[in-house]
Amino acid sequence: MTPSTSSGVILAAVAGLMSGNCMLPSKFLRSWRWENMWAVFSLVSLVILPWGLAFCFVHNLHAIYSSLPLPVFFMPVLFGACWGVAQILFGISVDRLGMSLTYAIVVGMGAALGTLVPMIALEKSELHRRTVEAVVLGIVLMALGIVLTTLAGRLRDNAHAALPSHGGKSYRALILLAVLCGFLAPMLNYSFAFGQQIAKQSIVFGNSPALASYAVWPIGLAGGFIPNAGYAAYLILRRRSLPLFAKASPDIWLASAMAVLWMGAFAVYGMSAAFLGNLGTSIGWALFQIFMIVAASVSGLLTGEWKNASGRAFAYLISGMSLLIAATIFLTFTNRT
Repeated sequence: MTPSTSSGVILAAVAGLMSGNCMLPSKFLRSWRWENMWAVFSLVSLVILPWGLAFCFVHNLHAIYSSLPLPVFFMPVLFGACWGVAQILFGISVDRLGMSLTYAIVVGMGAALGTLVPMIALEKSELHRRTVEAVVLGIVLMALGIVLTTLAGRLRDNAHAALPSHGGKSYRALILLAVLCGFLAPMLNYSFAFGQQIAKQSIVFGNSPALASYAVWPIGLAGGFIPNAGYAAYLILRRRSLPLFAKASPDIWLASAMAVLWMGAFAVYGMSAAFLGNLGTSIGWALFQIFMIVAASVSGLLTGEWKNASGRAFAYLISGMSLLIAATIFLTFTNRT
């Protein structure tokens, strides 16, 4: 393993650890409702931090953007907006299904799709038969992993009534919501992958490859901010949650901590992709997801989501997580062929 690859793997591990725990502070909210937290989280993570990082680390940012034609920004913004919908569904899923189960479903699907689509769409070389077979095997493992983790959550919830008051929504509907989120979630990686022309232009203007990605994030995340902020504002008005902002501490710091962990994770992932070479947005994404799955599962266990769960539920959970990790590894090595 080359020093560059080693650095990329280490950075992907750090990014996964941060992202896998970014929702953890939400468990400790005192006064705010979900929509209050999400409004602050969205503003900090999708506007303040990406633009702040871009201005700090990218030289001649305005000149870079001005030198590019408008169509270059269209796909990153569009994919970012689609991902923004996924971000809303993700927050709802964590709130109603828990961290372990949500991360298993969303990350399992996001790992596969986020790894494959940039490779197929951006790589011009033909895929060999062996590559296709490996892809199919990875997707089968992913599907089995999702089934097992879903069964684990079902056993846990049936035993302990973990879903007592979700407005009559069935468990199946919540699972489908998480699956839809998993389909849309990797679109942020599509935004990053299809925004590489911005990163390349940043390098032309004298920025290092590792920091050039900071020029991409404000564009893609701008698209994601619109649905997130809109949904939070809708809930605040509907539920009359605006007065809760007066009780800011400590909830505002918890929401901000979520934003720092989340945006920090994607900033570090962008650096890891640069170290991993031409297929960094595929290989790096897959590694990012592996470490995210592990981190989220451990956090879910440590915070009591699976407290007193049956041995059978644990067996399904561990088996499902193992298959999801195996699927991601298969897809990672597929990108090397």
